[in-house]
Amino acid sequence: MKKLKIFIALVFTVLFLVWGGVRISNSLSFYLNCEAYLKRAATANTVEMAKPELAKAIEYAEENNLTSGIVSIFLKNPMNDIGFWYENMKASYEELDKIADDATALEKTNVLMKLRESLTDRDEGGGTKIVFPNGISVYPNNILYFCWGLISIIGMSVFWVVGLFGVFAKKSKSNEK
Repeated sequence: MKKLKIFIALVFTVLFLVWGGVRISNSLSFYLNCEAYLKRAATANTVEMAKPELAKAIEYAEENNLTSGIVSIFLKNPMNDIGFWYENMKASYEELDKIADDATALEKTNVLMKLRESLTDRDEGGGTKIVFPNGISVYPNNILYFCWGLISIIGMSVFWVVGLFGVFAKKSKSNEK
């Protein structure tokens, strides 16, 4: 029975580690294919540099159906509205696209400043971070990933405690004899 409990604990541990690996993989994919391009667009010095970077992020969002919905599971936080985030990127691109080649340096700078303000926000440390809905890297499977993570960590914790407690309980019983 003790071996079965430890085996089940190992299964839940593996499930949890796989969950973590998949989440890291999804986050990395989102970073490389979208977030990094948003950062490059936000920090671009010219409209000509910003447009293709923002276009790549928009293309990724469209290819991965990240154009509407909300990533929140319990509380419908407006910060997690994918539709707003996507429409904001599209509107920013349209602003860049409207700038004429013969626009003044001031006009171009103003559009680039507006782009930066649209794509970034301040983080807790006072630095700048790219704005996107939390959990977007696993959308539309947020509930699945939440349940997977929750079940695996609870199962892992319970069976390790039960398995190890069972081992300690038997050792203390044998010491009493």
